[in-house]
Amino acid sequence: MISLVLPKGSLEQQTLQLFKEADLEVKRTDRDYNPRISDPRIGKVKILRPQEIPTYVAMGAFDLGITGLDWVRETGSDVVEVASLSYSKTGEGNVRIVVAVSQEEQIPDPTRIRPGSRVTTEYPNLTRRYFEDLRIPVQLFPSFGASEAKVPDLMDVVVDLTETGTTLRRNGLKIIGQIMESYTVVIASPAAWKDPVKRLAIEEILTLLRGVMEGRTRVLLSMNVPAARIDAVIGMLPAMKTPTVSRLHNLDYFSLETVVPKAEVNQLIPRLKAAGAEDILEIPIAKIVR
Repeated sequence: MISLVLPKGSLEQQTLQLFKEADLEVKRTDRDYNPRISDPRIGKVKILRPQEIPTYVAMGAFDLGITGLDWVRETGSDVVEVASLSYSKTGEGNVRIVVAVSQEEQIPDPTRIRPGSRVTTEYPNLTRRYFEDLRIPVQLFPSFGASEAKVPDLMDVVVDLTETGTTLRRNGLKIIGQIMESYTVVIASPAAWKDPVKRLAIEEILTLLRGVMEGRTRVLLSMNVPAARIDAVIGMLPAMKTPTVSRLHNLDYFSLETVVPKAEVNQLIPRLKAAGAEDILEIPIAKIVR
């Protein structure tokens, strides 16, 4: 059995939903301290702050964890990054750690930040290394939340995590630089990754998680097509390999199935209908395991 730690807070809802769709539903107790997953490969389960997870996985308290790449880099933890899962607190996509100043400041990029500036951030180690690389001495003030609200009254610069930059702009700030892009990662302790039994369990769980992530990006299309139109319809279709085609009983029609990108289906379906496809069904995909 492997021990697992999942993130609390901004990544919690998306992570729990991912595990549920992977048929690894996290079932909570009344106090939420000791959730469990009904799977023979998984023993202990904890939900902790993502900031703490890399450290605990590195020290071997857990075999497997899910956290943000930003916290792996910030803590400098010795872990194995076994997979990336491109989602954030609001859904699919990555986030950025950016450098921002007041919109009133005439500072076009981080190289123009004045020496001695007051910088607030939840990422003191990443920020320190960043300004050391720029050879700009700054005063660093660790933040414990609402970092953007401290500029310009208390601080001159904020280094913060953002998805779209909307909150920073709403607080009168402008982004002038980026330290890194971050996304959700699956990490393992070096000891667990070297253990053949635990590594096999980890890889099987990753297969399920990756299958859900890929399934979310695609749908199954099923349709009936007159024999005279089948080549034209097939020529329009993307597919993972080639479409599945079978003849309908006692009709000069074919049944056709294929997997297509979900992002394209809203434009594809009208074109298929115009090309002669009938009885078109769009079916969600729970998992794709290649």
